[in-house]
Amino acid sequence: MKTKDISLITVFAALYAAMVVVFAPISFYAIQFRVAGVLRPGIARKRELAIAYAIGTAVANIFSPFAGIYEILFMPVMSLIAGFAGYEASKRFKGNYFVCGVVIALIIPVSVSWMLNQLFGLPMVATLPGILIAEQVINIIGSTLFKMIESRYRWWE
Repeated sequence: MKTKDISLITVFAALYAAMVVVFAPISFYAIQFRVAGVLRPGIARKRELAIAYAIGTAVANIFSPFAGIYEILFMPVMSLIAGFAGYEASKRFKGNYFVCGVVIALIIPVSVSWMLNQLFGLPMVATLPGILIAEQVINIIGSTLFKMIESRYRWWE
C-alpha cells in the first residue's frame, strides 16, 4: 500500500468520525441520519476506503450513547462488508458512485435496524423505512458531490 493510500484512509476515517460526532444529535438513535455518509460513495473509486469507513465507524461509535459490542464491533464489520460490496457492485458500472452508494445504503439500514431491534426491541418494520430513506438521501447527495469533484479532479489517483 502506498503512503498516499494510507494518508487517504486516515483522512477519510477521521473525517467520517468527526462528522458523525459533530452531527451527533441526528447521527444516533432511531433517526440515524449520518451526514458523514456523504463520504461513502467515494469507496466506488478506492477500495481501500472501505477499510477507512469501518475505522471511522468504530471511532465515531465510541461516542454513541449506546456504545457497546454492537456499536463498536458489529457496525464497523457491517460497514466494512457494505463498503466492499459497494465497491464491487460499482466496479461493474465503471466506478459509479450512485451504484456504490445505493448498495451501501441498502446494507447499513438493515444492519442498524437489526441492531436497534436487538438493543431496544424496536420492530424492524418500524425503524427500517426511515433509516433506508435517510441513507439513500445521504448517498445521493454524496454521489452527486463526488461526481462534481471528479469532473475537475481525479482525487483517487
